[in-house]
Amino acid sequence: MLARFIPFIFVVLWSSGFIGARLGLPYAEPMTFLLLRMLANIGVFLLLVVILRARLPTGKALGHCLVAGLLIHGFYLGGTYIGISLGMSAGLCSLLVGLQPIVTALVMFAAAGERMRPTQWAGLVLGFIGIALVLQGNMSWHQDGNRTAAYAFTILALLGITFGTLYQKRFCQNVDMIGGAVWQYAAAATLFLPVALMTETMAVNWTPMFIFALSWLVLVLSVVSILLLLYMIKHGESSKVASTFYLAPPMTAFQAWLVFGETFDKYGAMGFALAAVAVYLVIRRPNIRPAQATQYGVSSR
Repeated sequence: MLARFIPFIFVVLWSSGFIGARLGLPYAEPMTFLLLRMLANIGVFLLLVVILRARLPTGKALGHCLVAGLLIHGFYLGGTYIGISLGMSAGLCSLLVGLQPIVTALVMFAAAGERMRPTQWAGLVLGFIGIALVLQGNMSWHQDGNRTAAYAFTILALLGITFGTLYQKRFCQNVDMIGGAVWQYAAAATLFLPVALMTETMAVNWTPMFIFALSWLVLVLSVVSILLLLYMIKHGESSKVASTFYLAPPMTAFQAWLVFGETFDKYGAMGFALAAVAVYLVIRRPNIRPAQATQYGVSSR
C-alpha cells in the first residue's frame, strides 16, 4: 500500500527543492551555495558508493557523466538559483522549468521526424496559454531585481535540464546511478567554483536556517529522492513518476504559499492548472516503459 504513494512522495520532495533554494539564498550567493551543496553531495555519495558497493564509472562512461552533470546540475540548478536570487518566486521558477517535458517532446519529435498526436498539440497550446495567464496575473516576486535576467537564466535552466536528461538517457543508461552521480556533482562543482571566485564574495552566513536548507537539499533532495527513484525503477514504478510529474509546479506553488506566503491571483491559479494539464497531455503515452521516465523529466538531483 505504501509503495503506491512513493511516486507522489517523490514529486513532493522534488518540488521542495525550489523552497530549499529560496530558504538558503539570503545567506549565501547562488554559486557559492551550489558549490557547497555539490561538495556535500560528493561526500555523501562517495559514502553511498562504499555502503551500496556501487561502481564509479570510468573511461567513456565517466566523460558522459561529466557532460550530463554540467547540463543537469550545472546549468539547470545554476539557472534556477540565479533566477530565484534575482527575485523570481519559487512557484514561477518551478512552472517555467517544469515545461521541460513539453520541450523534450518537441525536441524528440523534431529530431525523429515524428508527428505529434492531437492530444499533444492540445497540451502544447494549453501550456502556452497557462504561461501567458501566469505572466499576466499578479504573481508575486520576493524582491525587486532584474526580471529580464531572471527569465533568461531560468530559460537557460530549462534548456539545461531538457538536453541534460536527453543526454543522460542516450549515453548514461547503463551507468550505475550512485557512482555516476558522484561524477555529475563533481562536474557541476568545477563549474560553480570559478564562477563563484570571479563573480561572488563567497561569504556564507552559517545561520540555523541556512544549515537546515543546505542539509535538506543534500540529504532529502540529492539522496532520498535518488534512492526513491532507484526503488521505483527496480519495482517498475518510474512510469508513475513520469505520469505524475506534471504536479511539480503546482505543488511548488502550494509549498511556496505555505512557507513564504507567495501569492498569485485567479489568472495565476488558472495558469498553473492549465500548465499541469498541458504537461500531462504531452507526456501521457500508452504503456510507457520505465526507462522512458528520465526522458520525460525524471533525472537525478
